[in-house]
Amino acid sequence: MTAAHRQHTAQTAAPAASSRTAPTASAWLTGSDAPEKRQLKVGFMPLTDSASIVMASVLAFDQKHGIKFVLKPMTSWASVRDQLLLGELDMAQALYGMVYGQHLGIGSPATPMAVLMTLNHNGQGLTLSRRLAEQGAVDAESLSRLMAREPRTYRFAQTFPTGTHALWLYYWLASAGVNPFTQASVITVPPSHMVQHLRRGGVDGFCAGEPWNQSAISDGSGVTVATSQHIWPDHPEKVLGCTADFVAQHPHTARAAVMAVLEASRWIDASAANQQRTAQILAGDDMVGTRLDALAPRLQGDYDNGLGQRWHDRHRLRFFNDGAVNFPYLSDGMWFMTQHKRWGLLRQHPDYLGVARQVNQIALYREAANALRLPLPASAFRSSTLMDGQRWDGTHPERYADGFLHRAPPLPALDEPRGSPPSFSHLPQGALT
Repeated sequence: MTAAHRQHTAQTAAPAASSRTAPTASAWLTGSDAPEKRQLKVGFMPLTDSASIVMASVLAFDQKHGIKFVLKPMTSWASVRDQLLLGELDMAQALYGMVYGQHLGIGSPATPMAVLMTLNHNGQGLTLSRRLAEQGAVDAESLSRLMAREPRTYRFAQTFPTGTHALWLYYWLASAGVNPFTQASVITVPPSHMVQHLRRGGVDGFCAGEPWNQSAISDGSGVTVATSQHIWPDHPEKVLGCTADFVAQHPHTARAAVMAVLEASRWIDASAANQQRTAQILAGDDMVGTRLDALAPRLQGDYDNGLGQRWHDRHRLRFFNDGAVNFPYLSDGMWFMTQHKRWGLLRQHPDYLGVARQVNQIALYREAANALRLPLPASAFRSSTLMDGQRWDGTHPERYADGFLHRAPPLPALDEPRGSPPSFSHLPQGALT
């Protein structure tokens, strides 16, 4: 995308959004509440759901709030984690569960982390190879039957072991009676490399964000057998994450970043035309770098599973939804920890609510939303029902985590602090590097 195109997009889009902004928002540009740091290095992955961070920069919502996003394209989630910890990034698009894994020290030394806001709901996918589909594996149950009928090592890929895609994959397999740790092989692959691995036969399937599921259909190597919203309608997915130290040292900067991304999120969801404009920008070589027809349809909720089924998904990828997407619910963060415990990434139960209160920056988010006159939920907890009928509302997390039939193999008990991680011999290959 050219500089002139960026300038034109910002000039045509930003004023309309600006007219809806509360007067108090501009009051923070100067004075004691002004951003402590003006230029921010912000990491993003080549994924459709990087859209709100990208558009905050393209539409100059960042500059409106007294900061400047310097966008840094990343190659893997491990590199996002490492650069956040090293201070080479100030904040980044991050997998929800990855932030919690780092906070709890899963796979590396524990570092206090912060979730500033949720970036999106829904919009991820589970893809199986066309070869498996031709053998009758077109959903979790038929895959389970095929694995029982024709035993061999079935290999699946996810993008980071504490992240969302690993947990969607595990949940989906387990719903059909397949234990991902004892009945399958799971490896870690960067999202943009998924289609290549599938095409070459290195994996039988994968879970990743878009546009890589649609890309597998486009090149004939795979089919979509489930969406993440099929597993959990309106689930939390990516977050705007940073270290807790960054928030402590730059609270006004963090608030300004949340406000900029909120405005971009609202703009994206406002119209189909805005979504098409967003898709055009994301498809550029300096962003996601893919064909527009592999990115735009699913951004707007239009699906083709590669098997002849087409539909418009009412739980499609959302960035705003009147602010319902972006609030950092405590119950959302707690859910990811229950799955870390379920799959042996945590040896003992953590203090679920206490950790969520440390990580999710609810007070800061409320300041940003109030300044923009956006609605806020009455509670920091929400209730959801997942694909297997399990209801999650943040209550009794220990009982919830321990109540699943399919879990990681039991680990030997050790005298360790509450919530400490185990050894990682059972983790997917290449998991944490």
